[in-house]
Amino acid sequence: MKFLLDQDVYALTVRFLIEHGHDVVTASQLGLSRAQDIDLLKRATDEKRIFVTRDRDYGNLVFVHGAGSGVIYMRMLPSTMEAVHMEMKKVLETYGETELAKAFVVVEENRHRIRKIK
Repeated sequence: MKFLLDQDVYALTVRFLIEHGHDVVTASQLGLSRAQDIDLLKRATDEKRIFVTRDRDYGNLVFVHGAGSGVIYMRMLPSTMEAVHMEMKKVLETYGETELAKAFVVVEENRHRIRKIK
């Protein structure tokens, strides 16, 4: 799968996704570390990438303002990172790229929620 990761995503998460064979770029690699949230979502949509963030504000942008497409919100702290990564692995094995590109997914320790974007 193709992902664009927000600047707030831990480097260990970047490595985790790459090690599982995914195509990963970060906002900072694209020179977008200071970009507005809406611009990051647009870039992810334009490049057909699922946006991954730790910033809960993206739910508002997606559902209230109709911005962007697939978003994975990783709700974690350094102390819960391993458990959240294991749950993320389940999400990526359960849902296809097409499904995730049209959903907002909240991934947290030992559970996840998925909501389709209309």
